Amino acid sequence: MDQGLRPGVPLRVLAASGQLGNGVPEAALKAGLARAPHVLGCDMGSIDVGPAYLGGGRLATSPAITKRDLRLVIQGARQVGVPLLIGSAGTAGARPHLDQALAMIHAIAKEDGLKLRVAIIAADMDRDWLRGMAQAGRVQPIGAIGALTPAVIDGASHIVGQMGTEAFLRALAMEPDIILAGRACDTAVFAAVPLLLGYPAGPATHMAKIIECTSLCCIPGGRDAMLGTLLGDSFELESMNPARAATPVSVAAHSLYEQADPLRVHEPEGMMDTTDARYEAIDDRRVRVSGATWVPATQHSIKVEGATFVGERAVLLASTTDPRVIEHRESIAAGVRKIVADILPGAGDYDLRFRAYGTGETNLFPGAREGLPVPAEVFFLLECIAGDADTAKAIIGVAKQNLLHFGFPGRLSTGGNIAFPFTPPELPAGSAYRYSVYHIAECDDLAAAFPVRMETVG
Repeated sequence: MDQGLRPGVPLRVLAASGQLGNGVPEAALKAGLARAPHVLGCDMGSIDVGPAYLGGGRLATSPAITKRDLRLVIQGARQVGVPLLIGSAGTAGARPHLDQALAMIHAIAKEDGLKLRVAIIAADMDRDWLRGMAQAGRVQPIGAIGALTPAVIDGASHIVGQMGTEAFLRALAMEPDIILAGRACDTAVFAAVPLLLGYPAGPATHMAKIIECTSLCCIPGGRDAMLGTLLGDSFELESMNPARAATPVSVAAHSLYEQADPLRVHEPEGMMDTTDARYEAIDDRRVRVSGATWVPATQHSIKVEGATFVGERAVLLASTTDPRVIEHRESIAAGVRKIVADILPGAGDYDLRFRAYGTGETNLFPGAREGLPVPAEVFFLLECIAGDADTAKAIIGVAKQNLLHFGFPGRLSTGGNIAFPFTPPELPAGSAYRYSVYHIAECDDLAAAFPVRMETVG
């Protein structure tokens, strides 16, 4: 595979998708393949979509579009004869997600007459190991989440760890056509081959961090394939859509994306530091980046993620332009909650929430709307989480009827104060989960945490 590749020789890494399954732009992918990349990479998941997919073992994307995207990148990699690396398979990267993605690869291989060697990297965490690490004080929470207790570990539907390049390097040693990995650091997908070939870790990881989102770092930002060309101590970036331009400012600004610290990116095996990074325009569409350094970790660690089932959800969608409803929205919400409790005293534990969008509901700063004019229109989202779907539906239905006809000071009409965008306005929203595991665990054996197996497909 090395084809004489070594630091100083251009290594072309093509990022096909920022999240496989949301629709790969085919024209840009074909343009990237025409540039003869040495490796094709795709991120396939994220925690950005929330805990329901990790908890429920479901894809966040349409199975039909996901299979379409998989077929495009598999055929593309086979066309140019390079390995295809996929990380965070099936959205959340747990065993059910990995199995669903692998089943699609099986189907594609059968339908297209392909024979593929697939290296599969599992990311599910051993719960006994995790309990032991927590008991030993070697697990730390991220942010405001609580301590990792045995009860929290046992209560999670699925728990995954975010693998780094170490697992991909072991998989690459098996010479696969495809690496299908569970939950993975986005950078690992694109930095693994450069590290295997001896390119410096700092620039390789920096390039990987940028191109994993494909053309999001461009003006205008988009989802088209992105080509990173690594030279050694620097790399070049170019979108495969000629309408998108990578500029020094747009690329440097991308360092803020998903990062609390724009200068330091922590991975299981170490830390990338971009303090001395330089961004220089090659022309009006391409950028050269250099200066990132790499600090190896003295103690390897893994970010672990888990989700716990909390109930079944139903929602109600409504809006109003009645200024009196808007003025009295909080007392109306309290009154509707009381009526629901009186009518359904045997509903058990449930959570009924009112959100009034247009009044600062999504604002992170309390009081930010103080002194501003009262909005002319407000959108109500009512959410109920209950022990079962029927109870959630019953509660949201009773809330709907009483919201529609609730008596408030100054009411002029007994109906028509609330508008519904469609019928039925109350909708089942499936199972609800919350993130219960979001911690950093020290790890002395990354190979044991992320086992690799080889499977021949087709």
